[in-house]
Amino acid sequence: MYSKSGVGNLEYELANIPLKMDNLSINHPIIEQLWQSPPEPINQILDAPSPPAILLSPNREWMVELERPLLVPISLLAETEVPLAGLLINPKTNAPAHPNPFQTMRIRGFPFLEMSKTVALPDNAQIGYLKWSPDSRKLAFTLTQATGLELWFVDVADFIPKQLTQPVLNAAYGKPYRWLSDETLICKFILGERPKPPSEPAVPPGPLIQENLKGKSPTRTYTNLLQNPHDEALLEYYLTSTLEKVTLHGQRTLLVSSSLIHEAIPSPDSKFILLTTLHRPFSYQVPISYFPKKIEVIEDTGKWVYQVADVPLVVRRTTKFDEVRTGRRGISWRSDVKATLSWLEALDEGDPTRDVPKRDALFELDAPFTDTPKQLWESEYRFANLAWGKEDVALVSERWYDTRKERIWRIYPQAPETPPQLLFDRSYEDKYTDPGSALMTVGSYRYRVLRFAPQGNIIYLSGQGASPNGAYPFLDWFDLETGHKQRLWQCQDPYLEEIACVLDDEAQTVIIRRQSQTEPPNYFLLNRHENQSPIALTHYQDPAPQLAGVYGELVKYQRADGVQLSAKLYLPPGYDAKRDGPLPMLFWVYPEEFKDKEFAGQITKSENTFSRPSRASVLFLLTQRYAVLSGPTLPIIGEGDLEPNDTYVEQLIAGAQAAVDYVVERGIADPKRIGISGHSYGAFTTVNLLIHTDLFRIGIARSGAYNRTLTPFGFQGEQRNFWEAQQTYIHMSPFTHAAKIKAPLLLIHGEKDTNPGTYPLQTERLYEALKGLGATVRLVVLPLEDHGYRSREGVAHALWEMVNWCDKYLS
Repeated sequence: MYSKSGVGNLEYELANIPLKMDNLSINHPIIEQLWQSPPEPINQILDAPSPPAILLSPNREWMVELERPLLVPISLLAETEVPLAGLLINPKTNAPAHPNPFQTMRIRGFPFLEMSKTVALPDNAQIGYLKWSPDSRKLAFTLTQATGLELWFVDVADFIPKQLTQPVLNAAYGKPYRWLSDETLICKFILGERPKPPSEPAVPPGPLIQENLKGKSPTRTYTNLLQNPHDEALLEYYLTSTLEKVTLHGQRTLLVSSSLIHEAIPSPDSKFILLTTLHRPFSYQVPISYFPKKIEVIEDTGKWVYQVADVPLVVRRTTKFDEVRTGRRGISWRSDVKATLSWLEALDEGDPTRDVPKRDALFELDAPFTDTPKQLWESEYRFANLAWGKEDVALVSERWYDTRKERIWRIYPQAPETPPQLLFDRSYEDKYTDPGSALMTVGSYRYRVLRFAPQGNIIYLSGQGASPNGAYPFLDWFDLETGHKQRLWQCQDPYLEEIACVLDDEAQTVIIRRQSQTEPPNYFLLNRHENQSPIALTHYQDPAPQLAGVYGELVKYQRADGVQLSAKLYLPPGYDAKRDGPLPMLFWVYPEEFKDKEFAGQITKSENTFSRPSRASVLFLLTQRYAVLSGPTLPIIGEGDLEPNDTYVEQLIAGAQAAVDYVVERGIADPKRIGISGHSYGAFTTVNLLIHTDLFRIGIARSGAYNRTLTPFGFQGEQRNFWEAQQTYIHMSPFTHAAKIKAPLLLIHGEKDTNPGTYPLQTERLYEALKGLGATVRLVVLPLEDHGYRSREGVAHALWEMVNWCDKYLS
């Protein structure tokens, strides 16, 4: 049992009560099951306000600042939820369960912020689903009430919020509303006379039967799936909506009668709507995204126009990542013209194991959707991304997972007979040659298109700027005709600056997000052609001044086989190596697979980040005089025909040994007081390192998976199933080698973890094994928490456990 009330500040309270069973006397500790709070200043920092979220209007003339607490009360997670087909639905609001809504909204003139107005909303407002109108004059949003979601809007002419609907929006699956035009929205509404939810039969009507009569159908491990016919009835109950047109005066017009509506997306010219509805048969094996769906075009009056696709239940045939379904997929509006559909079709039947010259084809079809679809492009790899520009420019990319190859092409939509132009051909593992992403802007028809320079077919590329010296984001000018590229701007030490948005087609005026080791992130206005310092637009303060003096040092070292490695090293405030000597240190780890040794050691981090912990960050341990090595690179490499995981353990050991050697040789870590920790796949790694090395004195593993036979159809970057790589699965599984764990291990897991593969059962079974083997182990299950911990109580308790474990076994 657990208590939902009070956040205590108690020490461990163990009462050893001898119990006699026959001739055995066993000491069973009784542990008080109460929420605990971490020591100061951690507890104080958890309550510090976080910087507001920012939402810019499409025309970049208005900025919305939205505030909410970073952590929610546990009472919010305790609200009733209905798990259905991978969804978690709040039955009272007919919306996703356990949101963290915004509480205040402030609209400011942009970019100089000379006008500022806090929107006057009802007390205890719960704001969500914000969306600007196409003309940037109105901002729509929802307010969550006890019985549902209301639709509101505010006009920047007067900043007065106005209610458009009662709490009848349906947000159970997909967006509850969208702007159809500057004055009209389309909304999904709960049925007006809806009865109570269907009741579960008191007596089961029959057995639950599933069968597979032919063909392979491998699936990964999913949570919250449909379980029985009653669940199917509940899914239909909560997802059934009407689609209606709503004016800013509140006038409603029915467009689509009751259906299982997923999405309704207006065409760029607002004359058509792309409607997606679900239908039976449902599945008990996969989440809702795999369910059958019908995709149609209707007019803005509701009149049916065209059926784009009727997609059957998606059944996977392989565990390969590049598998896709057959038929039309990726159906959407072309964003640079009035009303043209585009979609993809697999040329290899969606099967990446087939040896074919081409994989995918891109098609389009203009309104009124009566002509033969026009093919625009074919790919050799699997289609990855698409950015529309204008009649003679669109950018498409293709990728192939097995080789990590990527190509980016310029195609000619209005002249598809023109051969595509290859712009980039590279490995997407190679971060040093990453050209960046093309910058977008709002086009003539409300949706985002490529931003072009005034002269010629020139676009802008913004990237991370990874380099051997760290990450230095950049802005480039790229000529599509010649392939010539010119650097316009790049951030310089001592800052980490990133392009937030470009305000003009010449890219002369840009908004950057700037931070440094001593300055928190803020937004600045930069004029590239004026020799003056950027102008600060926001003035957000340090949320944790108690950690002033904490800096992250980017450190570099080598694995024994020559692979370059790096990490971020954090030392407690005021630490002096000569004066204070070696410290107890905790590693925070997460490995990554690579196909090329050359790219495995590339540096993608910046030394110029403002380092402040939040949520359940391991960096909070700095306040307790522990050093932290965050993200030491642990590349798992499999070149050519070799798979990375076939030598996972050996490479893991080599990477960890190199990191330990580095911090010990520098004299900042005591080799007898180094711990290892991680979350999810990092937890899996943590336990493996405790098993296969004696480098670490403790382990802290949060929300991990430890028995790979329970994820038999792939995990992380592993595409092979258990029966294709049985020895690899077994050798990688910490559960197999649990008897080798000698160091004290703290296991933490969210009670309601929905992440595929990391069921709480994984941690529970490892704990039972270790307890039975006599290991020093503690299991903490955080009530109501998911894969990532969200509640104030849960996060505080997790940090308390981590600090106490380190204090007891590491310091």
